[in-house]
Amino acid sequence: MKQFCITTAMGKRLIGQGMARHPWVELVLEKGTLVIIAGTTNGYIAEEILTALGQAEGFTRVGFRRGITVAPGHKLPEAEFPGDVVIVDGQWQRGKTIFDVTNDLKPGDIVLKGANAYDPYGQAAVQIGHPQGGTVHAALAAVYGRRVQMIVPVGLEKRVSESVLDLARYINGPYGSGVRLYPIPGDIFTELDAIELLTGAEAHLVAAGGIYGAEGSAWIAVTGSEEEEQAAEDLVRSVRNEPPCEV
Repeated sequence: MKQFCITTAMGKRLIGQGMARHPWVELVLEKGTLVIIAGTTNGYIAEEILTALGQAEGFTRVGFRRGITVAPGHKLPEAEFPGDVVIVDGQWQRGKTIFDVTNDLKPGDIVLKGANAYDPYGQAAVQIGHPQGGTVHAALAAVYGRRVQMIVPVGLEKRVSESVLDLARYINGPYGSGVRLYPIPGDIFTELDAIELLTGAEAHLVAAGGIYGAEGSAWIAVTGSEEEEQAAEDLVRSVRNEPPCEV
């Protein structure tokens, strides 16, 4: 067994690398439409996928966001929103968003949508401030209406201990304030899934947190063959210098 401390930025990079090698994603990149809805984790995914396609020129994670959380007292830097990343038959359709293509999506296409929470029961949820549901509503129209697949890339720091369905009922009442919580369907994909996909090793979250940059970090234990454990160590070492996420 080997154990690793993975910061949130390292985790985002691992998720990006894992999603770029996800078999469903590789398949839809050959034929079909992949929509990567803007978000901080999805920015790493877009970067990895566009690099693999040889189309990363002109893409930046700066501004690749909509709603975002910063620490109390901090102000989010202004940045121009470049649009979501829409890839059709392996070609990046620059400047397009989920709203431009939602009515054209069909079975076999994939939407990647990040989340703000996920629970032990495999259910994720998104915080929303938009009164019409924003990008979530547009994506779900395709997911439920035309059987489009949704994958939810989400970092381990977003885990919650209660059902997100119960939490949504708790905070979405008419007398509440602040953002709402919108449960979403889809296959959750975390750093654990990325490590398992990329190395074959089995990964478990065993502890979390720290200071001096380890705030929100995940302590992950991996087991497997000697080759798989070494591959996991090499993978984690390759992202250990990932700088904090600033977009």
